[in-house]
Amino acid sequence: MFSLLKKLCDAHGISGYEDEVREIIKSEVENYADDVYCDKMGNLIAVKKGDKEKIMLAAHMDEIGFMVKHVEEKGFLRVTPIGGWFSQTVLNQRAFVHTENGKIVGVFGCKPPHIMKEEERKKVVKIEDMFLDVGTESKEEVKEMGVEIGSPVTIDRELVKLGKHRVTGKAIDDRVGVALLIDVFKKAECDATLYAVFTVQEEVGLKGAKTSAFSINPDMAIAVDVCVATDFPGVNANQDIKLGSGPAITVVDASGRGLIAHKKVLNLLKDTAKKYEIPYQLEVGEGGTTDATAIHLTREGIPSGVVSLPARYIHSPVEVIDMRDYENTLLLLEKSLERCVKYI
Repeated sequence: MFSLLKKLCDAHGISGYEDEVREIIKSEVENYADDVYCDKMGNLIAVKKGDKEKIMLAAHMDEIGFMVKHVEEKGFLRVTPIGGWFSQTVLNQRAFVHTENGKIVGVFGCKPPHIMKEEERKKVVKIEDMFLDVGTESKEEVKEMGVEIGSPVTIDRELVKLGKHRVTGKAIDDRVGVALLIDVFKKAECDATLYAVFTVQEEVGLKGAKTSAFSINPDMAIAVDVCVATDFPGVNANQDIKLGSGPAITVVDASGRGLIAHKKVLNLLKDTAKKYEIPYQLEVGEGGTTDATAIHLTREGIPSGVVSLPARYIHSPVEVIDMRDYENTLLLLEKSLERCVKYI
């Protein structure tokens, strides 16, 4: 369980550049599928054939990162964010620039506080004011290393265990959803035809979910992702989502601007959790959404819902989840698939 998640989280793949992650997934699922294929958008789709009803599970492969947009004369790189970053989490991080020659190590820097003016020290340093130092002294040297305008950049961070039950690392959003889909696909007993869809470009507009859902046209869909935990200091949320208290079943996200979960899917998930005594939490979110938002608006509409793992410090290099939630989420998905046809 941990080894699969570590392999996925330690892999690199910003939106549109999910190749490394896709190859890992393919090697994991191909011996359990009746069909595995990559569509034109880059989504990897694994199929287990069943009855005429179709159910789609979705988790996104991409992680937030950066892209090189300019190389300065002295060899420093300027980047643009790909996906949503809080700039304070980026400064002084170590990163990889991905080139055709392999990965190059870099570090995010800015003017040090020692030489800042007092008013400058009070301001948050924006990503546009940072630079990536890759150890070069000239623009020509950067070019020789294979760095180009458009080279992807990811954070250099490995998944490690944290305490007794928890793990921390980059790209847990949403490699943990990917790992769950792999595990549940291997074990799934489902009367419907099951589509496990590993989507691309979720972090930049839910793009892969939209195109794959249009192609598959499922009778029901469940996105597997992470949601914001609110169980740490400084959070004055009106909702209490805790690590270790089970998966979160989404009722509404983005205050209804994203997804209002379809009652059939919501009932399937809640009824299954109660039947098998699986701990769960209900989420009414005000910010953020998932692949389900794109899926449920496809064609004439697709009944959709979301199962999420509570996560701390989302969209940072040190995201944290509880592996007990992983086990309970896996059980909830397995048992829901066994019963889903009754709710379609």
